[in-house]
Amino acid sequence: QVHLTESGGGSVQAGGSHRLSCAASGSPYPDNCMGWFRQTPGKDRETVAMMYTGGNGRTYYADSVKGRFTISQDNGKNTVYLQMNSLEPDDTAMYYCGLRGGICYTPFHQPRGPSEFRVWGPGTQVTVSS
Repeated sequence: QVHLTESGGGSVQAGGSHRLSCAASGSPYPDNCMGWFRQTPGKDRETVAMMYTGGNGRTYYADSVKGRFTISQDNGKNTVYLQMNSLEPDDTAMYYCGLRGGICYTPFHQPRGPSEFRVWGPGTQVTVSS
């Protein structure tokens, strides 16, 4: 059984940077879609960034984070990172790491949504103050 553990949450000033880590344990398949998602009270969980851990390593970013956030992986450590730069107060949320087998896009080339992920970490809080 695969387990995910996020780390790196905390408080940061607007304009600052922060990096989150997600470690996968329990023999994850070699090729997965791993992603970062975030949620604030009363709102649905939203996709932040996703990465296919095999093959071409194709990525997806939400429009709100493009150019500011970068998702990357360390295959040797079964770890995915989210580098967050130019943070804004609107980035304040609980950040979750998710995993699903296969690619991050549907056969119709649409990014897969949070409901299609079956393995989740407990989450890590990021708070950005102005």
